[in-house]
Amino acid sequence: MTRTDVTFLSAGPKLAGHLYAPGDSPGDNPSGEAAGARPAIVVGHPGSGVKEQAAGLYARRLAELGFVTLAYDAAFQGESEGTPRGLEDPAHRVEDIKAAVSYLATRDEVDADRIGALGICASGGYALSAAATDHRIKAVGTVSGVDIARQFRLGADGTQDPAVIQGMLDAAAAARTAEALGEGVQSFQLFPDTAEQALALGGRHAADGFEYYCTDRAQHSRSAKSLTWSSVDRMVSFDAFGFVDLIAPRPLLMIVGREAVTSWMSVEAFQKARGPKELHWIEGARHVDLYDKDEYVTPAITELAGFFHTRPARTSQSGAHSGDRARPTGPAGPV
Repeated sequence: MTRTDVTFLSAGPKLAGHLYAPGDSPGDNPSGEAAGARPAIVVGHPGSGVKEQAAGLYARRLAELGFVTLAYDAAFQGESEGTPRGLEDPAHRVEDIKAAVSYLATRDEVDADRIGALGICASGGYALSAAATDHRIKAVGTVSGVDIARQFRLGADGTQDPAVIQGMLDAAAAARTAEALGEGVQSFQLFPDTAEQALALGGRHAADGFEYYCTDRAQHSRSAKSLTWSSVDRMVSFDAFGFVDLIAPRPLLMIVGREAVTSWMSVEAFQKARGPKELHWIEGARHVDLYDKDEYVTPAITELAGFFHTRPARTSQSGAHSGDRARPTGPAGPV
């Protein structure tokens, strides 16, 4: 398995990525696939993550099983370009996934008819949105998938006081005015100062996030510790699940920790999807456990590898072979 630093454009900004590729001989790949054009997977990172964290772990593990994988930093974050720094723009995050698919489709080692998307946490929602309208994505997987809009509006567990998001929208509006007056980019802190504060403010879920992002467990100097206030109204009006039904007949696999307080979002998305679809539970796992804990990551990888290897290949959205070309039609007939 090799890892190569790559860059590609996403609606303006240049994104930084890590391209993982299997070895050249069948013996290097448990899948048994020989060298040549291989199935590929775009891997998106959680909302405040970078490619060196959970996305990179899943990309590397899947490459070891025969896939070409691409983990990358979202625009405005990590090593990727874009200003203001720390902007979380759902529309651009969806565009990032499509740009990553475009990049993989140009690679000689990739079978462009066998590209899938895997989203972790917030990228789970973004992957659903991207796949709904991009038929080049032949299969979709999520791990601890959430809709970032629902999480901000309703809280990780879905029980947040509506006054919280109204207050954040007030602050976001004030920040936009301050920026217009020349006061610079306005940002807010994502994590409290200590693990004890995280536990008190957000319970076990928040404490798990603090441990992952702010301690030696997995912290990275480029992962986002704050977001711009202008991210808030962009996120709140987004709906990752609005068109999930359009993914069918392409397959969907959603992997969720049984103990994750965020699991209700994956369940909601799963219920909206038309299939073929599978909701796979990892017993004992909380949301963040699936980022890096081997006892939970390994069974998730096993499910994902089987799913992406056995999905329908080289098929169009209608189910016909990719060699068949139907006449383009609009809503009312041929155009």
